[in-house]
Amino acid sequence: MNKNIGIWMDKEKAHIITVNEDGEDMITILSNIEDFRIHGGSGTRFKGGPQDVVHDSKFLEREKHQFRNYFAEIIPLIKDADSIVIFGPAQAGEKFYTELKENNKDISMKVKDVLKADSMSDNQTKALVREYFKTNTQRVG
Repeated sequence: MNKNIGIWMDKEKAHIITVNEDGEDMITILSNIEDFRIHGGSGTRFKGGPQDVVHDSKFLEREKHQFRNYFAEIIPLIKDADSIVIFGPAQAGEKFYTELKENNKDISMKVKDVLKADSMSDNQTKALVREYFKTNTQRVG
């Protein structure tokens, strides 16, 4: 029996849905990624000026580290999948796929698609994953 896994993810959480003959199982992982507010620079010493750029780069580095921790929690849950599809409203899914390609090639080869999808209820998410595996056999590669 094939083990098909769909991941609906955004910056806050990931729903990992395993589809099998009996239905779907869903596990939710919270990201714990802080919501960073990056300020624009105005070219002065005053609020919003160049000194903020130093703080922004620290925030971005911290966010990158938090994304890595988030992804590290998901990877063990999907490593034995036969096929994986990633859904989500923002760039989290694309970042996750990039992380897989760079550091988990064996898993990245199982990813069939990375698709945009808006937030939805748990049942809608399960249905989306179930329908995907019924109708698609594409590869991202």
